[in-house]
Amino acid sequence: MASYSRKLIKHYLQRADKAKTTAGKGKAFEDLALYLFENVPGLSHPKRNKKNKYDTEEIDVAFWNDLHPAGLKSLNAIILVECKNWSKPVGSMEVSWFLTKIRNRALDFGILLAAQGITGSAQERDDAHHIVAQALKDGVRMIIITRTEIESLKTSRQLVDMIKEKLCDLHAGGTVFP
Repeated sequence: MASYSRKLIKHYLQRADKAKTTAGKGKAFEDLALYLFENVPGLSHPKRNKKNKYDTEEIDVAFWNDLHPAGLKSLNAIILVECKNWSKPVGSMEVSWFLTKIRNRALDFGILLAAQGITGSAQERDDAHHIVAQALKDGVRMIIITRTEIESLKTSRQLVDMIKEKLCDLHAGGTVFP
């Protein structure tokens, strides 16, 4: 597994912090997502900012997943990543919209990089946490990775393990966080 450059992660986050526009902040966060996920074994062929035929939905980042044994072998052949570099938690409307994008592509899994997490309480399963928990009944799973969690990553193995841990927590407890 690849080691991450803490200096490079910090660079992407500083670029995001210093960006003057929301588009600039988002692009820097997407650049960080590319760096993190391209180092996971089996993830390749990233696609960025792809809109559907009708221009009604845009996917921030999508990866091909070769189902590598050291990577994310139990997940879809396509992995969607939504990037929200917001100064506040992402709300239920945006979480619901990302789940819709996942469903509309006949997928059952997506990753939301939300700098400040999502609204509500995992224990109470309210607000955006409720939306994520309710999607399970339809077989759709979403995990949330925060800026603090990104800053703690040292290797792509840690990212893979974090995703597995979050999926187990989601299925076992119907919550996003333990």
